[in-house]
Amino acid sequence: MNAVATAAGVSVPTVELVFSTKASLLKEAIDVAIAGDDEPVPILERPWVTEIQATTTPEQFLAGVAQVLVASAQRADALVLAAFEAARSDRRLAPLAAQLKAQRTTIASWIVDGVATRCPLRTDRAEAIDTVWLLMDPALFDRLTTDRGWTPQRYGAWFADCALRLLTGP
Repeated sequence: MNAVATAAGVSVPTVELVFSTKASLLKEAIDVAIAGDDEPVPILERPWVTEIQATTTPEQFLAGVAQVLVASAQRADALVLAAFEAARSDRRLAPLAAQLKAQRTTIASWIVDGVATRCPLRTDRAEAIDTVWLLMDPALFDRLTTDRGWTPQRYGAWFADCALRLLTGP
């Protein structure tokens, strides 16, 4: 942490005072990366939510969601994946990993409910949430964009198309 704090022009004691643990520092970095800023506004209370909620079709809704999801994944996927991996061997990071997964469930639930208000779901809500939760996995974004050479935009289109097909039927 010394090199990072020094490079940022912040003293190590200041960083340690603000972030009492490495987990809290990592959590703050992930929150800023996901949101794209350090404003204390919950994700589902941001202006883009109102814009997406104003859409009338599931296709429009999911296209809006995909756009926000891609931007967030580009900023945060590596940090989130690092937290998940570190939590496997450091029990102090397990609560952070669990919180990140729970947050993804909240967003997946919001997405499913948004689709369901625009058309009937082809499956029950719980399965639909699990489906979207999996499609949102940062590992999928990382593997497709890093390992398979997809552009982030291609991933976004794929996410929206898969969610539409899997949630609304043939």
